[in-house]
Amino acid sequence: MIESIGVVGAGTMGNGIAQSAARAGLSVVMHDVTDEFVARGLSTIDKSLQREVDKQRLTREEEREIISRIKPTTNLADLSSAGFVVEAVTENVAVKSDLFRQLDKMVAPEVILASNTSSISITRLAAVTSRPDRFIGMHFMNPVPVMKLVEVIRGIATSDQTCAATRELAETMGKTPVEVTDSPGFISNRVLMPMINEAIFALHESVGSPEAIDQIMKLGMNHPMGPLQLADFIGLDVCLAIMNVLYDGFDDSKYRPCPLLKKYVDAGWLGRKSGRGFYQY
Repeated sequence: MIESIGVVGAGTMGNGIAQSAARAGLSVVMHDVTDEFVARGLSTIDKSLQREVDKQRLTREEEREIISRIKPTTNLADLSSAGFVVEAVTENVAVKSDLFRQLDKMVAPEVILASNTSSISITRLAAVTSRPDRFIGMHFMNPVPVMKLVEVIRGIATSDQTCAATRELAETMGKTPVEVTDSPGFISNRVLMPMINEAIFALHESVGSPEAIDQIMKLGMNHPMGPLQLADFIGLDVCLAIMNVLYDGFDDSKYRPCPLLKKYVDAGWLGRKSGRGFYQY
C-alpha cells in the first residue's frame, strides 16, 4: 500500500493534489523550482483548509496535522524516498519528458511515475523512462480538493498492477478513478474542449455575446458554468494547447482551434489568471 507521495509542481493542480493526499493521511513531498512557488502553493493549501475549518468541516488540530504531512522542497532529490510520484508541471512535452528522465534515475525501480497531463500521450512520456510498465496518467480535475474524478490513463505498456495501484491510491484520496486508454485528450478533454472551441467559434462569428452563449448552456443544458466562463477558469493558453494536441493527434479539421482563441492567447488574454479573457476580472 502506498503511504507516501511525491508531487512535482506546487501550482493550482499540484498543491491541490498535495492537499488531497495529505488530508487522506499520506506523507507528501511537494516540489517546485523556486522557494516562491513552493511558498505560494503552501499558502493556497493553508487558505483552502482554513475555509474548511471556518465551515466546521475540519478542526484546527486536523488542519495542523494535514499541513505537517506536507514537506515543501526545491530539491528534486527529496522525492527519492516517495512511494509514488505524480507530476503537475506545465503542459509541455519537452518539459515533462526532461522531468521524467530525471525522476526515473532518482526514485526506486518499483516506484510508479504518473503524469497529471490533460492531453499529452502517456505512451510518449513513458517511453523516455526505463519503466514504461510502471508509468500511468493520473488526470485530476480542477479544483482538486473538490472534484471527485480522476481519469486514469493506461499507456501502451502500462501494467495491470500499476493500474490497480493507481486506482487504489485515487480511492484512498477520496476520488473516483475512471480508467481510459491512451488517446489524444483522453475522454474528458476530447469531449469538453471541442465544445468550448465551438462556443468560441459562435462568439467569433457573432452568433451571440459571451453572456448569451454561457446563459444558454447553463439554463438549457444545466451546466454549472458556461463554456466561455469555464475556458477563462481553465486558462485560454491551456485550452489552445489541448486543442492543438487534438488537432495534431487526429489530423482532423473538426479539432481546428478557433482563430479567436489563438488571437486572445497571442494578446495575453488568458482568462482569470491574467485578469482578462472572454470576461474581465
